Amino acid sequence: MSNKWMHSAVFKVTAMAAAVSLVLFGSAVAASSATHHGNSKSVTINVAIAYPAPPKAMLAKFTHETGIKVNWSYLQWDDLQTKIAAAAEANTYFADVTDVDWSKVGEYYVTKWFLPLNKYFSMSSLKSQYPQLSSFVRNGTLVGMPMDGSLLVTTINEKDFHKAGITSMPTTFSKYAKDLQTLKAKGIVAHPLDIPFAAAEGLSTYWYELTAAMGGQVLSPSYKPLFTSKSSAGYKAMTWMVNAYKTGLVAKANLGYEDYQGFETEMAHGLAASVFSDYSGDVGTVYDVASQSSVVGDIDYSPTPGISGIAPNLGNPDGIGIPRSAEHVQAAVEFIKWMEEPANQAAFAGANGPKNVISTFPLPSNRGGLSLLAKSGKVPGATALVNLVEKHGRAVFPAGAPPWYPNFSNAVYTNLHGAAAGTESVASAISAIASVVRSLSS
Repeated sequence: MSNKWMHSAVFKVTAMAAAVSLVLFGSAVAASSATHHGNSKSVTINVAIAYPAPPKAMLAKFTHETGIKVNWSYLQWDDLQTKIAAAAEANTYFADVTDVDWSKVGEYYVTKWFLPLNKYFSMSSLKSQYPQLSSFVRNGTLVGMPMDGSLLVTTINEKDFHKAGITSMPTTFSKYAKDLQTLKAKGIVAHPLDIPFAAAEGLSTYWYELTAAMGGQVLSPSYKPLFTSKSSAGYKAMTWMVNAYKTGLVAKANLGYEDYQGFETEMAHGLAASVFSDYSGDVGTVYDVASQSSVVGDIDYSPTPGISGIAPNLGNPDGIGIPRSAEHVQAAVEFIKWMEEPANQAAFAGANGPKNVISTFPLPSNRGGLSLLAKSGKVPGATALVNLVEKHGRAVFPAGAPPWYPNFSNAVYTNLHGAAAGTESVASAISAIASVVRSLSS
């Protein structure tokens, strides 16, 4: 589904630039792979990822070309992080390849649980190929490779907006907030905004994205809190989110909804008209899936509205890396390079249709894959997403996720949930989060 409010000329320039990058990247991968195949024949590697496995035919082709067999384990994200930590702390073998989430990079850099990948990949080449590479680098160390191009984006139900007489997409936050009030006042949607207020990670990232839209960041490059002043973007963002819940822009049930519960229960069934901090890929994998959605064709990606214009879109990509306890390092490197090939990245995201899709895979990690995906014309909103990645993508934290990020996020979503539930004020929630930051960064 095309987004009529986007500018096609920008997309063409982006696609052309990405096509050039594709040629360069493909050549580099081919040359690199040729160097290592001879050292990794007839090996079986264990891969543990928070995604379902690629299609069997694709894995079989990889095995045929390299001699490397793949034993893929699909684990839910939280369970996978627990297993990674337990194996690393016990210094026992768990997998040859596994997740390196953007939020874990700081922790893994400090603990040295993963092998640096610098010797296997050219950092200078990667910088031009991967829009979100910085999220996986600490002090020059490549802790993991970006495995997808996940991005926090804004989605709207275009049909509902038109019913309310709104004919142009809001590019400022004040207009966005006014439009939501119009939808509610005219009875188009009783609770037009979806915010997942359950005490979970999705609530934290929603706050980060809204803070960015309001012109700020939650942490400084030295990991100091930037949200304690009432005039700060973070304070304003939390106040707005809590007020949206208390005034009925957000349904009362959302107090118990995590991110995908809201997407699938409300947005996919016309019970909400917008998600300010949605996930890239959800139009094609959730809202346009007829078996689980009643709004097929109605929802589009929108430029995220900011204070004076289009706001940043924060990245939340998954990465892939090699634990220090891996038994087949060279074969693991070969597998990562295969996962990163632009044609495979595009296929995982739907460029070849459903046959090669990895379920819930959001966007390709590199510009070559993004170009192929946009050119395929088979994924709703893909061209719009490519533009958002290239023009408005930004890391959540300027210095990368802190090594104590899990504790920070826990403080964020616990206290923000409490403020919405009425068990504490916004001021006390802000104070509690800041206290945790100071104790962790001292």
